[in-house]
Amino acid sequence: MKRQIQIFDTTLRDGEQSPGFSMNVKEKLRLALQLEKLGVDIIEAGFPISSEGDFRAVKEISAAIEKTTIAGLCRARNADIDRAWDALRYAKKPRIHTFIATSDIHMEHKLRKNRSEVLSDAVNAVSHAKQYCNDIEFSAEDATRSDPEFLFEIFEAVISAGATVINVPDTVGYGLPWEFGKLIADIRARVPNIGKAVISAHCHNDLGFGVANSIMAVQNGAGQVECTINGIGERAGNAALEEIVMAMRVRHQEFECDTRVKQEELYPTSQMLTRITGVGVQPNKAIVGDNAFAHEAGIHQDGMLKNPLTYEIMTPQSVGVPENKLVLGKHSGRNALNERLKHLGFDFSRDELNKVYEGFIRIADEKKVVLDEDLVSLSTNGVTEVGNRFVQQDMQRYLNKY
Repeated sequence: MKRQIQIFDTTLRDGEQSPGFSMNVKEKLRLALQLEKLGVDIIEAGFPISSEGDFRAVKEISAAIEKTTIAGLCRARNADIDRAWDALRYAKKPRIHTFIATSDIHMEHKLRKNRSEVLSDAVNAVSHAKQYCNDIEFSAEDATRSDPEFLFEIFEAVISAGATVINVPDTVGYGLPWEFGKLIADIRARVPNIGKAVISAHCHNDLGFGVANSIMAVQNGAGQVECTINGIGERAGNAALEEIVMAMRVRHQEFECDTRVKQEELYPTSQMLTRITGVGVQPNKAIVGDNAFAHEAGIHQDGMLKNPLTYEIMTPQSVGVPENKLVLGKHSGRNALNERLKHLGFDFSRDELNKVYEGFIRIADEKKVVLDEDLVSLSTNGVTEVGNRFVQQDMQRYLNKY
């Protein structure tokens, strides 16, 4: 039986902190309900002490969600933890998530504390949180720029204090995949009581390695990955949930693990997020981008028409996308053009198609994408040029259909 990797979705917390992605309470609740439908294991609903809106969001989501664990973020301070619990107490499965920075640069310049003070604060925070609930996550902020020996020490101490999850954040996206994988492996080997806690990875995408680092963490023993829908998040964003899930599914032979995510809900969830925030994803975004299942090159289109597996390693329907798209442009071939014309209700001989194709290429050289109306105009206005094949019934069939 495959090992189950927990998916910790932080779209509503880390993702929402990204400029332009803020959500109100109603919007957060709506997305949280979709995330539960998607099948994530944990929803980080917000940072309760940061604002009244975040507190209300965590409180309302906690009360509404039936099956998924709800986490609230808090600094390693009693006031933060108390405020988080005030919101989380309504959850059927609450988790308090507390954090403190462990890198020398953060401790010196941000916290202005030494290692012993940070260690004490971390242990006290976990101990304080433990009085409220059993599920406590501790994060060592900026772990990839921290002294590994100090990480081993602080993780051992917080686990002894009651932490059930220890999170290894690549807070500034500094780690390289092989480095991050080794760090997870070293934590497993060097923290004596690590068997009492789940190892989690939280990877940012500043160098473009968010997903790769998350995958390496899983391959080296992490039991949880923290990620966001569409990869949104501070600066260059977080590891993209949909990419992590589908990497494990498409390349399942390489993984002795899987997630509980319902992959058919990936695209609907992505679309809901874009509607709520008003921010779309880049067209070439893996899994959920507009071009993820779109084909313009003639060779690709010909292969797709014969067997979609020639150029797609997953079906669009498998992630909730209605269908793939053959985009007509200057790189398209006759087969794709003919297929689209038949869809529009037109039927040409080979010679007639060749003449239409010549006109199509002239249009394609002027426009990035040739639309259906361009094809109809080209075909109907070019009756003489294509051998007078277009009779009234052909046009009427098109008009009846659309």
